[in-house]
Amino acid sequence: MTTNTASRTASPRVLLNKVPEVTIWFWLIKILCTTVGESFADWINMQLGVGLVATAVIFTVAFAAVLAWQVSTRRYRPAAYWLTVVVVSVTGTLYTDILTDQLGVPLWISTTVFAVALAAVFGIWWARERTLSIHSIVTRPREAFYWVAVLVTFALGTASGDWTLELTGWSPGVSVLLPLALIAIITACWRLGANPVLTFWLVYILTRPLGANLGDWLAAPKVPDQGLGLGTLVTSVIFLSAILATVVYLTFTKSDVIDEHRYGDQSAKYHRRHREWPLIGVMAVATIAAALLLNWASAQPHANAAAEKEGPASTVHLSPAEAVAHFPKADIAQFRTLVSGMSDDLAKNDQAALNTAVDAYEKAWDDDQDKLQPLDGKAWDFIDGQNDALFTAVRNDKDPAAEKTAVQALLKTLG
Repeated sequence: MTTNTASRTASPRVLLNKVPEVTIWFWLIKILCTTVGESFADWINMQLGVGLVATAVIFTVAFAAVLAWQVSTRRYRPAAYWLTVVVVSVTGTLYTDILTDQLGVPLWISTTVFAVALAAVFGIWWARERTLSIHSIVTRPREAFYWVAVLVTFALGTASGDWTLELTGWSPGVSVLLPLALIAIITACWRLGANPVLTFWLVYILTRPLGANLGDWLAAPKVPDQGLGLGTLVTSVIFLSAILATVVYLTFTKSDVIDEHRYGDQSAKYHRRHREWPLIGVMAVATIAAALLLNWASAQPHANAAAEKEGPASTVHLSPAEAVAHFPKADIAQFRTLVSGMSDDLAKNDQAALNTAVDAYEKAWDDDQDKLQPLDGKAWDFIDGQNDALFTAVRNDKDPAAEKTAVQALLKTLG
């Protein structure tokens, strides 16, 4: 957009740019926000016992409030902008979780629906404004399109990331590598001259599964090939503190404020129109390669042999709806009651009661093995692997953070 600062100030419909410059700081905070979106939502939903739907309602209201603050500003303000991103990251995650965990919608359907929705948002945005550039958010309609697109990208990134885990059975630490590799390829294409708007939005979507898997890796129980055992609360506090520190730094330095007078030269720094289509071909090849990798991984056995011998947690990945779909509701309700009691014991710091509850749960699970395993062997392996993580955390590690994480994971699976 070529209007100058004076004309923008004079017109009530044209504002100073409402988003930050895309620097290393932008991507750093974006990844931190996506990690918080995963870990903080899980902590409120399960650790505090608020429940999935209630948590979604709370964050929808919070999103509306912080978005109103962001929209009321006339130019980019780090505190308002990044608080909105943090809240929308949690909200988008919760919407996907409701579809998957509460309504039983398969992840491939959620991924497809959100991908189509995002394409529709971009299509309408382009038809009206003739630009999708983050550097052109200088009117209310463009700002509205921008935040709708951001919300859908978080939901899409959550669904596609979870679907990847479901297909492959990869641990969170391993699953980080795929979006990281794709981001590296897209960044290289950008530096070589690819369309900056296209590469921006592709990376924006991919940072969601990257940050979510990073958060899962940090919070997951400290068992082989799973995680570091920090728990969802500690992970959330660490990343929220990092976001706060970075936002304070940017507020004072203004190093991410777009300089309208030099943007024209900066935006064309790497863009080479004659290279756009060849580089789109490179990114398409990378996408096809990733799809083939996922297809290959989905065909591999997802449950390791150790899981059948009380070993580490199974690497089968199912949604909660899929995990309990073929088991009698009465049995699942019994298990859920026992695990809920463990959560109460943890809240009271009563290790002895927790040990007793774990023993009772293990007995109930073993007693039902002959009945449950034939109904759905894959789901049985999945829950059995989570049980092993719980038993290890309580009996061997005796680490409160690992115990809480294991109980939370099992409660989420059992509904």
